[in-house]
Amino acid sequence: MPTVDDILEHIGEFNFFQKQTFFLLCLLSAAFTPIYVGIVFLGFTPDHRCRSPGVAELSRRCGWSLAEELNYTVPGPGPEGQCLRYKVDWNQSALSCLDPLAGLAANGSALPLGPCVQGWVYDTSGSSIVTEFNLVCADSWMLDLFQSAVNVGFFIGSMSIGYIADRFGRKLCLLITILINASSGVLMAISPNYTWMLIFRLIQGLVSKAGWLIGYILITEFVGLRYRRTVGIVYQVAFTVGLLVLAGVAYALPHWRWLQLTVTLPNFCFLLYYWCVPESPRWLISQNKNAKAMKIIKHIAKKNGKPLPGSLQSLRPDEEVGEKLNPSFLDLVRTPQIRKHTLILMYNWFTSSVLYQGLIMHMGLAGSNIYLDFFYSALVEFPAAFLIILTIDRIGRRYPWAISNMVAGAACLASVFIPEDLHWLRVTAACLGRMGITMAYEMVCLVNAELYPTFIRNLGVLVCSSMCDVGGILTPFLVYRLTDIWHELPLVVFAVVGLIAGGLVLLLPETKGRTLPETIEEVENMKSGKKEKKKIHLPMQETQL
Repeated sequence: MPTVDDILEHIGEFNFFQKQTFFLLCLLSAAFTPIYVGIVFLGFTPDHRCRSPGVAELSRRCGWSLAEELNYTVPGPGPEGQCLRYKVDWNQSALSCLDPLAGLAANGSALPLGPCVQGWVYDTSGSSIVTEFNLVCADSWMLDLFQSAVNVGFFIGSMSIGYIADRFGRKLCLLITILINASSGVLMAISPNYTWMLIFRLIQGLVSKAGWLIGYILITEFVGLRYRRTVGIVYQVAFTVGLLVLAGVAYALPHWRWLQLTVTLPNFCFLLYYWCVPESPRWLISQNKNAKAMKIIKHIAKKNGKPLPGSLQSLRPDEEVGEKLNPSFLDLVRTPQIRKHTLILMYNWFTSSVLYQGLIMHMGLAGSNIYLDFFYSALVEFPAAFLIILTIDRIGRRYPWAISNMVAGAACLASVFIPEDLHWLRVTAACLGRMGITMAYEMVCLVNAELYPTFIRNLGVLVCSSMCDVGGILTPFLVYRLTDIWHELPLVVFAVVGLIAGGLVLLLPETKGRTLPETIEEVENMKSGKKEKKKIHLPMQETQL
């Protein structure tokens, strides 16, 4: 009996139906962007200082400029000026306009300092969760927690989505995640306090990445073997398009509640996919629902304008059921070669997440034009995807992957030593770093499945890619806390972990031209470097963003 892939060869592997469905699911991929990296705009931290009663009136009476007001009334630049204030009654009429502190102490540094008890003044015309809930100074860790909460949601959601989608179907899970994601996003936009905002962001994390993954699974199951790798890469490119759109929307809407509402409401439109995107026929066959699967296949044939031959009216699963092996976590570390693969892949997933999210967060602290910098750095993700498509079947996986990690690490290290006044050079280095880590991120998605035998392949991808979300949980604390010590310190850390990741990739075997390994013995023999004569098109496995 024919498989779905056999039938797709006759009714179209990537024709009108697949292109239409692919476009619709790419919109879903683009809409995931504000949740993954929206912290850059939602949690923007502008320059700030303690709100001191009487300072504004004194400044108005004396006709000070903003620079003069800061010079006379703020203890100094940096954390001291942002989190401490002079314990002075600025309403005193005896204070001079030329040097108001001169009559109180011979040296301004001798005046007692205290915490900001009246709140803060922020140098911005917009708003963010930082300015509204005062997530600065002693409470700055709450911003880290906000971003870590969404990554905790990613971790839990992506760990469970494989089972849920296999148990209840792709389409139902997709629609449920869309509804919960859209509803929690709107509730977050109208949250009355930080606690409720954190809860709704966590819920968004639980379902949003899971929905993104289901969209990826669906489109790769609708297309033929020859197109799976390409649609997998382009599906992630749609995420990059979302980055560009997010930069423009954030520039037009500098107030976080309106921004959150604007990027969330379109998700409700995805509920229309109930009528536009059918269930995966592959999943229906796996559940012995062949009649429903054949009905969808006939619908695909009709959409593609291709006849369905009578000889293809019966179906069988893509993989015949043979001796069933029960995978175990121990299988990922039991033998030397697989153990090496597991440790290196886990480190590279962790590194890719830390550098990708970390570079975006660090850019938000740079103090330049955040919207343009975000836009320019997002643009370089397009050539990153193009380079992957160009090199992966010509040069191979290992060298482009290793070089991309090393370029990202070297760019981070170079940025540390580039002077602030050479802004164009700093932007160039940042873009190179972003392009490098984007390539590395997409490469680890592709290669992970090629380094494990069949019976532990999904387990291997799941366990290794979970380190991506662990990295996302740690990244906010890594970026924001290290920046308080030295602004460039996170870049030094990124450089070290990126260069190490590139070196470790060179210890992995090249998988170009190899069939997917079926047994542990085949994986153990990969270290010999001998290529197989037989070459097939490899199906994509689930990826993590």
